[in-house]
Amino acid sequence: MSSSTQTAGQPQCHPSLLRLHLPTVPEAFASLMQTVVVALFLLTFMFQPYLIPSESMAHTLLAGDFLLVNKQVYAPMGNLSRWIMPDRGIERGDIVVFHHPQPPYLVKRVVGLPGDRLRIEDGRVTVNGAALDEPYASFESVAPNPFRDDFPAKMYTDPEVDPAWWREMQSLTRDGELVVPPGEYFVLGDNRNHSKDSRYWGFVQQAQIVARPLVIYFSLTQTPGAGVQQATLQAADDRLGHDRQLSARLSGFARWKRIFLIVH
Repeated sequence: MSSSTQTAGQPQCHPSLLRLHLPTVPEAFASLMQTVVVALFLLTFMFQPYLIPSESMAHTLLAGDFLLVNKQVYAPMGNLSRWIMPDRGIERGDIVVFHHPQPPYLVKRVVGLPGDRLRIEDGRVTVNGAALDEPYASFESVAPNPFRDDFPAKMYTDPEVDPAWWREMQSLTRDGELVVPPGEYFVLGDNRNHSKDSRYWGFVQQAQIVARPLVIYFSLTQTPGAGVQQATLQAADDRLGHDRQLSARLSGFARWKRIFLIVH
């Protein structure tokens, strides 16, 4: 029997099936473009990254947190992408991203809905006669501020308050409570004593609210680039024996436990 004869019982494979198919340049380019198109669609219509610049939402959100937000959740009915991420109305307790003149975007928590009667006594929020349960709110020790801590105030006592908002607030106050107008929302920072929010500049219109934070996808402990650059320069000077030191500096550059933390 010839040595080339196939052993009985073994399956036969065509030689062409044994060759690994490598994508051609046009195929690889087409695959890359498909990925780019999908990414652009998601960033344009559904998701968008933001960086938290201050401590006004601490300890829920910290300065240096990078957020991925859902732009679809508050989108108008009929949006083609709503079947992927269903939309819903704005609810009390939601953290929202919204347009604001300075800076262009802010992130705060919704406390008052349209029609609510709201007041703040000694920093604690009461809505429609009932005190809110706010486990997310933090109150760092600061000097007393009658306007910030007892709202709506009867006297103009804080120079950081928008004068136009002060006049509007007086017209909307009934029996010591602020009445939230239709289509508008009252928002506060979770870090109540270090947040410039609706107490200082007024309501947020529904049309201004653009997204809701989903997840923290990265979190920096310091200015990007500064810690890594300093650690690298010191390591380059000594060169030997400082691998652990460099590793420790780099590991302290980010808050690793906050990565992929769900925002609520």
